[in-house]
Amino acid sequence: MSVKKTSAEKRFAQSEVRRLRNKAIKSKCHTAVRKYVEAVQKKDEAAAAATLKVLVKELDTARGKGVLTRNSVARKKSRMTKLFNVTFAAK
Repeated sequence: MSVKKTSAEKRFAQSEVRRLRNKAIKSKCHTAVRKYVEAVQKKDEAAAAATLKVLVKELDTARGKGVLTRNSVARKKSRMTKLFNVTFAAK
């Protein structure tokens, strides 16, 4: 017979699974931001537009899964869109 887990052990195991899942989702968001900023710094408008679209999708996914709050997602999307508009509006 195996030994039963206590409720505290079960909660710890559940929180560890959630922590790792949340960490992976946040990592995807950070990677998308980094790729977007690199594209903007290279002054490549087509690549920046494409990566901005991917970035917004990643942020919305993180929001939908409850990893990021509504306001933090809105703030990040706003700042990244503003960066795009300021960088490429001079044409």
